Formats: sequence, C-alpha cells, structure tokens
Amino acid sequence: MFAEKPSFSMNRRRFSQIMLGGAAILASPSISSRRAFAGADLSAYSSASVDWQQAKGTTITLAGATHPWSDAILPLIPMFTELTGIKVTTDFQSESEFLTSLPVKLGAGSSVPDVFMYLSYGQGIGAGWLEPLNSYYSNKDLIDPSWYGEDDLLGAARGFPLWKDGERYAFPITSESQIMFFNDEAMSGAKASVPKTFEELLATAKALKSASMAGIAMRAKAATSATAASMGFLFSYGGRMVDDSGKVAFHSAEGIKALDIYGQLLREAGPLGVGTYDWYEVLNDFTQGAAAIASDSSNFATTIGNPAKSRVAGKVSYSSLVSDGSHPVTPYMSCWQACINAKSEKKKAAFLFMVWATSKPTALLASAKGLATTRASAWSSEAFGKAFGPQAAKAALNSLSTADVGRSKEILFHPQAPMIFDAFATATNEIVTGGVSAADALTSAATRANRAIR
Repeated sequence: MFAEKPSFSMNRRRFSQIMLGGAAILASPSISSRRAFAGADLSAYSSASVDWQQAKGTTITLAGATHPWSDAILPLIPMFTELTGIKVTTDFQSESEFLTSLPVKLGAGSSVPDVFMYLSYGQGIGAGWLEPLNSYYSNKDLIDPSWYGEDDLLGAARGFPLWKDGERYAFPITSESQIMFFNDEAMSGAKASVPKTFEELLATAKALKSASMAGIAMRAKAATSATAASMGFLFSYGGRMVDDSGKVAFHSAEGIKALDIYGQLLREAGPLGVGTYDWYEVLNDFTQGAAAIASDSSNFATTIGNPAKSRVAGKVSYSSLVSDGSHPVTPYMSCWQACINAKSEKKKAAFLFMVWATSKPTALLASAKGLATTRASAWSSEAFGKAFGPQAAKAALNSLSTADVGRSKEILFHPQAPMIFDAFATATNEIVTGGVSAADALTSAATRANRAIR
C-alpha cells in the first residue's frame, strides 16, 4: 500500500476502517478467534477467589468509541466468554458519534448498553446514569482484591474514578496524556532541534512548513472531542478550564496567551482546512508524512510506529509538551472510564466483565498490542515496550507524571462539562480559522457558558 503516491485526503470512514480493521470486524469476533480461545489457558483467572460462572448464560452489551482500547479488547472477548459463559455484544462508533448518541440513550432511561466507555463523569453522576460501585468492590463474591491488585494501577489512574464523597462510579481503562511527535527526516532536513518552549515550537513549525508538508497538525474542529491539545496549552500557560466555584475560567490572561499561540501555530504552519481537524485527521496527516510535527494523545504511538499503517514508522522522535518559559509543563491527561449503566438489568455480569477487562492478565494481553493500559506491570512488559516503542513510552510516562490530574478532573467531573467543552472548542476554532482574536473568542464563549451554568 506504500508504493503508491501518498494521498493526503483520506476520508474519516476509510481511515477508521484501516486503523481498526473495519466496524463489522470489530463488532463481531471471528469464528477463528472464538475457536482460538476454546480451551485456552485460563489459569491466570482461575487463581482468583471468584466464581466466574455465576452469571453464565447472560448477554451484556458493551458500547464505546472506536479507540485503541476497543481495538485491543475486542479480540480478547471470546476468552471472557470462555471463562464466564457471559456473551458480549459490542456497539462501537466513531468518537463524535458515540459521544453524541450515548447521552440520548442514557437520558431516555435505556437499560442498554450495560457497560460503556465514558468521559463526562460529572454529568453522568449528576444525571444518575452511572451505577455506584463501592458496594460491588466490597463484595468478595464478585472480586478478589488480592488477586485484582489495585496497587498495580498507575497513580494517575488509581485516583481518577473517585468522586468527591469517595464513591467510585467507573473503572479506568486507559492512561493517556498529551505528547509531541516529530518527523525525524523533516527535522534533519531543516537542521531543526526539538523545541523547548512554545515560541521555539512556532519558529520550528514555520521553518518546516512546505508546499507538501504542514509544519504542525493539531485538533481545531468546533467539537467537544477536539479540545485535548488546546487544553494542554492552556494548562501549560497556568490556565484552568473552570475555577473553584465551578465557573468557566478559560478566558483568563493565561488562557488568552495560550490560545493565541495555538491559533498562530495552526494558521501559520498548519495544514489546509485545519479548522475541520479532529484526532483522526491529525493522526492521518502525521502517519502519512503530511505533517512534520503533531501534538496529541500518547496512544497515537502504536499506530505511528506500525509500518503497516504509518509511512513514518521508525523515523519519529517523541517528547513531552513544551513550556511557556515560566510555568511547568502541564499536559492534558485523561483516563477513559468504563461505567455500568444504572438502569442495566445485568449489573453483576457487567461488573464481572469490568473486573476481567481491567485485571493484570488482561491488561498484559492488551498491552502487547500497544495499548497504554492503567497497569504498571503492563507498562513494564517487554511486549508493550516493543509495540509502543521505548522512547514513546518514556515520553508518555513523563507526561503522565507532570500532568495535573486535579486540573483535568475539575473539568471532566464538572456536571456541565459537555457544554463547557463545546464552548471552548467553538472559541478555539474561531481563533484558529482567524475570524476572531483569542481575547474576544474566549471571553464571548466564557460569558455564554457561565450564563448557562446552574
């Protein structure tokens, strides 16, 4: 597939099919994969003091976004069915489609999906959509704490699902943080070194921009899903999405400086049409050699380093986000969560699935595909290092260690997070596309959002 002239206009549907093997394949594990797990060695699970067969015959529905987690977990689901007798029906959509459709289903009181990927924690808890899990964690019939080993969870992930009253409503399923990717050949050709500050990043990106290659690619679409990179800029300038009272604060002096240079970078060194870019387009441009620099999720590393999917595999350097020169580097980080539907009629089976999916042995298997799980043991495994790449893993762990978990949680846990994200994304898009100054766009967006906050 690499012999042809590079095409930089791959549409999102085709890109998702290439990255994830096609929606039909993902939704239904093949007959061969089911057979592969028939009679599989389940000793790593049978050593737990749990009756895995207690919900045998149940069928649960798992829903989520097309994502490295779904790519890694789906081929393993036949093993779960072999272990428990519980069948799993999957429903995965593009991230934007999923984030739009899920609240509609939950708001209507649907009992399905039983388990789902989730980000807007505060909204879900406030609306009563998420099942409280502390009572399940304390039930020795459902989980063996010594076998499960919560002390193996990365620090950022361990505390992430805890609500302010100590109740848990989710299992963390990924640990990802914002890092930077550099095309080595483009950097070498321009005699450029990895920048340390945002001003250096702007100068480097402009120097690398050419008729055939953007200097830098990042998200700028006016959509909730397109805010990860710009929030890292905001945090690294000392800004916050919301203040201690819960009001929007992204229009601070720090926020204006951060988004001003974010807009400059993409206007002066970004790709054509960058105002429509979500993560799909950013990853596509970088892997196809159409962008010299990108900044986005650390989970991109597995695809970037895969020669079957990336034209720049083996020719990429990874680093943490840069600094404004006066504040510590503070990348955006998040842990995708998996939650149980409070209306589900199959909560015991759903909980058993999540215990299995986030356990040490399953994390080890998933990490071999390059998934950045929440398990320290998986991160240190040889298979993960090979799939993810040692330099990328080092950059990702460093980024997770420097991220301000509290600053990320205060917006993700806000009851009206989707509305705030939408306002921030719209302002970012206006800044990037050049129609409005950073000060005007952010101030106007904050005013609208604060009026709507209850």
